[in-house]
Amino acid sequence: MKTLALVLAGGRGTRLDILSEHRAKPSVPFGGKFRLIDFALSNCVNSGIYNVGVLTQYLPLSLNDHIGIGKPWDLDRRIGGVTILQPYTGKQGGWYKGTAHAVYQNLSYIKSHNPKYVVVLSGDHVYKMNYDEMISQHIEKGADLTIATQRVAWEDAHQFGILEPNDNMQIVDFVEKPEEPKSNLASMGIYVFTADILIEKLKAFCNQENSDFGHHIIPEMIDNNNVFAYEYGGYWRDVGTLKALWEANLALTEPLPELNLYDSNWNLHTRSEEKPPVKFGAKGQAIKSLVSNGCIINGVVENSVLSPGVVIEEGAVVRDSVILNNTIIKKDSIICKCIIDKDTVIGTNSHIGFGNDMTPNDEKPELLENGLNVIGKGVRVPDNIQIGRNCRILPAVVEEDFADKHIPSGSTVRSQTISSEEYIMDLAR
Repeated sequence: MKTLALVLAGGRGTRLDILSEHRAKPSVPFGGKFRLIDFALSNCVNSGIYNVGVLTQYLPLSLNDHIGIGKPWDLDRRIGGVTILQPYTGKQGGWYKGTAHAVYQNLSYIKSHNPKYVVVLSGDHVYKMNYDEMISQHIEKGADLTIATQRVAWEDAHQFGILEPNDNMQIVDFVEKPEEPKSNLASMGIYVFTADILIEKLKAFCNQENSDFGHHIIPEMIDNNNVFAYEYGGYWRDVGTLKALWEANLALTEPLPELNLYDSNWNLHTRSEEKPPVKFGAKGQAIKSLVSNGCIINGVVENSVLSPGVVIEEGAVVRDSVILNNTIIKKDSIICKCIIDKDTVIGTNSHIGFGNDMTPNDEKPELLENGLNVIGKGVRVPDNIQIGRNCRILPAVVEEDFADKHIPSGSTVRSQTISSEEYIMDLAR
């Protein structure tokens, strides 16, 4: 049985706001030392799939650098392995215009592998799944397409593609993000296609622009082909919002989290940074937290997730927060309910997550209304500053960009000297 996996990893992830301004969504860090795409890649190799194409588009530099030749996932193979598939110019080239269109643009790659089955995956979901079991059901049912599904809360069903199966789990209806869902069985964005059927459908329906599996391919196949649901009962999260990303990270600090990162039977692989062991000073403490390699803890860390190289100076307190690589929290500062991106420095005696004012963010109220603060990459927060709740500090902001020592809840602070676009271009150099 020859299977090819295609990982859709070109998404911008706009609901992750400033965390995805300088990286593709699948490249967003998660769980301390990992990135979102590590889950799809690790699931592939743990399921015995060693032919993997990764379709990138939006700001692919950090993602390409992370994947490299695939060695951490045992995908650095002479035959098979991982291939980065970027948009190209030429007779049928151009930007990817939807999920199905992205796959259509790589038909020559698919044909070169001559697979029996093609597994299409999202590169930005958090889960552990044996695709071999799903493929086995696909074969048993004689399916042309099998869609991985999971029951979601009824109040959240409108956010997903919703399927209606019959008693045999054959799908009879599919609606993308319905206003009034008739079912709570949601698509996980994981598909198993019989390869020749997939190629036939892509040729027939992807010559148009903006071709998407959910809008163009799946509804047509439900009407004319054998399409089945594979109901998955394990852990799965779409961490496409700041709140969901923060919650999923902090859930890992529970004594028995739903997502077990320590399961030796299903290893999660990543490209690890070469850093020394974690170091705790005389007054350093970490309570109910994940602390990655290279961290130096001289303060107190509670219910938080720290990526490699984070420094917490003496007297500093970090609570309910996600702190990304090489960030420094200086002496006597308090960090409460924050996501802080890489290479940021928080000045001495500052308080971020201050007070009980829950005014939603002035520019992104739909993203920040639960008290969470987000601080972008490379920010320099001055000494002795107070930042309220639901605030956004954009990448490259420096001390001079803070007009006052008190930043009220709901504020957005941006650089006065460099635009986000200039900062992204600088990162790409």
